[in-house]
This record gives sequence, C-alpha cells and structure tokens, in this order.
Amino acid sequence: MQALTGKELEYLVDSISNEDLLIKQNAVLAASATNPALKQIGMHMIQTHQQHTQMLLHAIGQHQQLAPTQPQSH
Repeated sequence: MQALTGKELEYLVDSISNEDLLIKQNAVLAASATNPALKQIGMHMIQTHQQHTQMLLHAIGQHQQLAPTQPQSH
C-alpha cells in the first residue's frame, strides 16, 4: 500500500464534506416529513451516508501510518 497523494487526500476530504451535507439534508427531510414513508427514507439515507463517512475515514486511517511526517520537497 502506498501513501495517499495530496490530491487523493483532498478528494477524500471533499467526499466526507459531501456526505456530511447529505446527512444534514436528509435529517431535514426526516424531521419535516409528514408522510411516514418519506420520514423512513430520510432516516435510512442518514444511516447510509454515515456508513459512507465511516468508510472514507477508515480509508484515511489505513494510509495514515504511511503518510510522511515531514513536508515533501519537490
């Protein structure tokens, strides 16, 4: 396994940010929906996006031990 590049790390951070936004949007849906089916869908999507966030954080964690401890000079 190789260390993540800066671009890959930025992609993962952006993806986590996107998942967080989706969690918040679905929380609004779940809280405001009067239709029980929509409320249930919102809650399910919250769980799905929380799982995505955990997978992304896990991917970063797996590569953390390979990350350089000093800035790289090019």
